[in-house]
Amino acid sequence: MKNQICTILGGGGFIGRYLVRNLTKKNYRCIISTRKTFEKGYLKTQATPGAIELLNWNPNNFSELKEAIKNSDIVINLIGILYETRKQKFYNIHSNIPEVISKICSEVDVKKFIHVSAIGANENSKSLYQKSKKLGEDKALDNFKKTVIIRPSVVCGTEDNFTNLFSKLSILPVIPIVGINYKFQPILVTDVADAIVQAILVKDNEQKIYEIGGPKVISFGDMVKSILKTINKKRFVVPMPMPIAKLQSTITDLLPIPPILTKDQCEILSEADNIVSNNHLTLKDLDINPSNVEEEMKKWLWRFRDGGQFAKA
Repeated sequence: MKNQICTILGGGGFIGRYLVRNLTKKNYRCIISTRKTFEKGYLKTQATPGAIELLNWNPNNFSELKEAIKNSDIVINLIGILYETRKQKFYNIHSNIPEVISKICSEVDVKKFIHVSAIGANENSKSLYQKSKKLGEDKALDNFKKTVIIRPSVVCGTEDNFTNLFSKLSILPVIPIVGINYKFQPILVTDVADAIVQAILVKDNEQKIYEIGGPKVISFGDMVKSILKTINKKRFVVPMPMPIAKLQSTITDLLPIPPILTKDQCEILSEADNIVSNNHLTLKDLDINPSNVEEEMKKWLWRFRDGGQFAKA
């Protein structure tokens, strides 16, 4: 049987490396678009020779990508940013790219377009991140009828920017938390990858939205305390007033890479919790039983303990 071809935008990122492995196990051929193919060679070790092709893609030029999509059965968009830089803006990344990709999909014989967004996508949000995510969803759904949206909560895993960040911050005696009572539903990256594959396989889910989260709803402050407990560190976790956080972020936003929170992220923490709303399909509809992130993170956070993997848990 002819192997199906899957083009993945952003396949060299955090979620992508796990997704590619899942797809190749199911005999998909993967075309991975990335801006720096020379940095993504490790992806080719996840399958037999020829099963993975790296496509050097400039987001300002869609011609080569269009050729790849023409020959694809499935297209997946994983591209996203957490903060803006001089060259990367929310509306360009989260809205314009899915708009163009979905239009290309509508012109050729693509069976399904999976667009990965985020819980909290909302056109009425004060956050440009959330507004741009919702606009991207709407454009994708409008342009291509075989679009499926996946909205994960905070994604955690070995390479994440959440559990690792607060483990590094354990060098401080006091850890201030903005939005200490903000609730979210952390989900393991492998569960997100499984959900995307299942969304491809499930029939008649076009134009549907899946909101996916882990098995536990937890506050920001309690999650940081759980991280500290995992790495055997005793630190004071204290709330930081939002006005002070916004003032601080106004200054840190000027840096090339903001150290912790941006002003836009402060807006997110001021709004609705980042949890599954039950207004859309969920992991249950994909027959996935999510892993407990607090248990799983012990497998990668051991390196932050005094004594590393040999330290007492």
